[in-house]
Amino acid sequence: MTNDWRPSASLETLRQRARLLTEVRGFFAARGVLEVETPVLGHGGSTDVGLASLSCEATTPEGRERLWLQTSPEFAMKRLLAAGAGPIYQIARSFRDGEVGRRHNLEFSMLEWYRPGLALDALIEETVALIQAVLGRDPGPVRRRRYRQLFREQLGVDPFTTPLGELRRLAAARGKLSMDEASRDDCLDLLLSLEIEPTLGRDGLDVVVDYPASQAALARRHRDPEDGEWVAGRFEVYLQGLELANGYDELTDAAEQAARFAEDNAARRARGLPEVTVDRRLLDALAAGMPAGSGVALGLDRLIQLALGKASVAEVMAFATPRC
Repeated sequence: MTNDWRPSASLETLRQRARLLTEVRGFFAARGVLEVETPVLGHGGSTDVGLASLSCEATTPEGRERLWLQTSPEFAMKRLLAAGAGPIYQIARSFRDGEVGRRHNLEFSMLEWYRPGLALDALIEETVALIQAVLGRDPGPVRRRRYRQLFREQLGVDPFTTPLGELRRLAAARGKLSMDEASRDDCLDLLLSLEIEPTLGRDGLDVVVDYPASQAALARRHRDPEDGEWVAGRFEVYLQGLELANGYDELTDAAEQAARFAEDNAARRARGLPEVTVDRRLLDALAAGMPAGSGVALGLDRLIQLALGKASVAEVMAFATPRC
């Protein structure tokens, strides 16, 4: 008999986790944000090339169908926004294939919330306030860091204008692997994760803004005031080298969203990755009229890990993937 039936977190840690979840719910209740629950299975999944979705076959009223496990509750929550739900949040189980490690688990808890009518700067302030409330302490000063400037300062390259060949050589040298066929975003992602992310949030909260437009995902795009380059209306929050939150000035244009889904699946085909079924109901909701506003997804297990001083997310989960 082995001991792998035991929880990966201690019972005392699970009690502390429950207390922090109560703190989260109190935070949003005080601000009049409605808690919602949406399905973890859907007819469409995330087409994002950087995510590996899980799916299953199930018997529905339509017969045997392929259903997708959500990588986040975003699509269903946006349908609620289009239906007039107003400000909403959810603590949702989310799934991403292959993501198991000190910072990741195949199944995890995502805290996601949406604020119709709220500008991105105001959402950044609210996200920082939520993080401080859960931590139960002041993590230090909050700094805005422009994506472009981080690359210039730490790597001596411009992510927008440095030739792709030079980025490939730098990424290959830092990552110690072949990057001969890598795209610009592949190179930037590798350099960000290996060289820049570990330095972020070491003496406070770092909020990274103005990502390349190609990394906009489901965010609006706007012009960089420096030189007119298109950038994403997006931010990420880091503490102690960990990415905690990813927020967007939400895209509301159905045609633009459909085009991005198609681009994603084309990129998947080019890389030999399986295509993901597009969420047609989300596109219909956007066409019906989702209000302008901002939204953010926060890795709740990571935040609890930092709040409780644990070394890995497994230590704050009842049963991490290897023990499920």
